[in-house]
Amino acid sequence: YKTNLMKQAEKIVLEEFPKKVLEFNNLLEVGTSVYGFISGTVKCNEKLAGLTDITRPLLRDSVEAVNKVKMWILFLIPRIEDGNNFGVSIQEETLSEVRTVEAEAASFLDQMSRYFVSRARLVTKVAKYPHVEDYRRAILDMDEKQFINIRLVLTEMRNHFATLHDMITKNFEKIKMPRNNNAEHMY
Repeated sequence: YKTNLMKQAEKIVLEEFPKKVLEFNNLLEVGTSVYGFISGTVKCNEKLAGLTDITRPLLRDSVEAVNKVKMWILFLIPRIEDGNNFGVSIQEETLSEVRTVEAEAASFLDQMSRYFVSRARLVTKVAKYPHVEDYRRAILDMDEKQFINIRLVLTEMRNHFATLHDMITKNFEKIKMPRNNNAEHMY
């Protein structure tokens, strides 16, 4: 398990993270402008639903990829010793960043699910009180806010993956071998 995970994590960092940056960036460029909606019947916002259907699997994959990288770094941390811990501190700093990305991606997934529940409550109010224009307006505002939130999520995830890739590749050797073998023979 451990050997396989180590190979997968290195491949993820070196090959998948740059692809994720491009995926999130492409979505930002093509699919996240804010649209106004015409009054009338309150239907599912197809544009928003489609964008969510594209974004949700990307976030799920991101959580899995980052989790593997987290385990890879954890497996590379050597036993605790006095001195010569500079490489270990690099591992810990990288691990902290990886955990942040994992937590934020999971939080973004949860946030996307809550949007549809909240919107459904408002649509129910519109059906119950069709003469109250504020409910319709609230749905439009909620949709606009969700477009902005998805754009923010895509931007954040793109930036996280770019940062993680940069941080890990710059410190790749120290992450893989936090202590050099000559340290024992220094004294």
